[in-house]
Amino acid sequence: MMQRLEATSIAVELAGDAPIIGGVGNSTFDLVPYDRPRNFYMWNSMGMASSIGLGLALARPDLRVIVLDGDGSVLMNLSSLATETACGVQNLVHVIWDNGGWEITGGQPAGSPFGVNLEAVARGCGFLKAVTVDDLVSFREVFMEAMADDQPWAIVGLIEAGDSPYRPSKNCIALRDRFRASL
Repeated sequence: MMQRLEATSIAVELAGDAPIIGGVGNSTFDLVPYDRPRNFYMWNSMGMASSIGLGLALARPDLRVIVLDGDGSVLMNLSSLATETACGVQNLVHVIWDNGGWEITGGQPAGSPFGVNLEAVARGCGFLKAVTVDDLVSFREVFMEAMADDQPWAIVGLIEAGDSPYRPSKNCIALRDRFRASL
């Protein structure tokens, strides 16, 4: 399994100037060492990164939009996967970090420990490009392919559990305004 922070560094490196929406908790926290105006840091809205990413992808079809999400967040808003494909968005790369639980709320097990296969769920929701990876070399290869493609992707990254030591500013208005100005 991968370390989430190492995989996040690969995503940021390969994103270029593409906007990245970090899901609530560790998906956002791990973006902090790679801070840039086109990172959007979620606070206190579990499951909503996918909706924000979808809105941006629809509003800006000229941009490849990346969502870094947690498995628990996706489970909290599972219909977002179907909504992403039903809207016909083509410029979205939805990465789902799967550590098997709701780590940010105390590490309760969820999803994959009970047999939930998020790649199969994404495919069932209409993602033609859905893949699961469990090592950094594979993640790099798949993420590069997704960034170069013109179709929506769902990438499930199997990661080790672990809390991020980083935290972004809680000045949500400043973060929002900086992100908006960068676009």
